[in-house]
Amino acid sequence: MLLISSPAFALTRDDGDDPGSGLSIGETLGYFVGLPILLFAVIAFLVSLPDIMRKGGNKNQ
Repeated sequence: MLLISSPAFALTRDDGDDPGSGLSIGETLGYFVGLPILLFAVIAFLVSLPDIMRKGGNKNQ
């Protein structure tokens, strides 16, 4: 019986519950799409940097 009534409890606020304003579409896309892509690109660059540096230093071979 408690499982059936659990969504009704979501409408009541708890003490100290102070939700902020919602995110705009731009902020949402920035946080959940843009930031992960940027982090992936930075990590991929840092991982491949030693190989880039090694190939750049051996121009005679």
